[in-house]
Amino acid sequence: MEGFVALYIFMLAAFTGYEVISKVPTILHTPLMSGSNFVHGIVLVGAMVALGHATTVAEQVIGFIAVLLGAGNAVGGYVVTERMLEMFKSSREEG
Repeated sequence: MEGFVALYIFMLAAFTGYEVISKVPTILHTPLMSGSNFVHGIVLVGAMVALGHATTVAEQVIGFIAVLLGAGNAVGGYVVTERMLEMFKSSREEG
C-alpha cells in the first residue's frame, strides 16, 4: 500500500510541476533556471551525505552514481544559464 501512496505523490508532483513550469513567461526562464541550480546544489550535497553514510557496496555504487549525476546536473545548469545570459548582452559590450 505504501508503494501506491508514493506513486500517487510522485504523479501529483509531476503534474503540478508541469503545470507550474508551463505557465512561466519566457522572460522569467533565466532567473528560474538560476534558482533551480541552487536546488541542484542542495541535491548534490544530500547525495554526498548519503554516500558518506553508505555501508554496503550497492549503497556506495548508487551513491557514487547519484553524486556524478547531481554534479553533472548542477554544472550543466550553470553552463546553460551562462549561455542564456550571453544572449541578453548588447553588441557594444562584446568588443
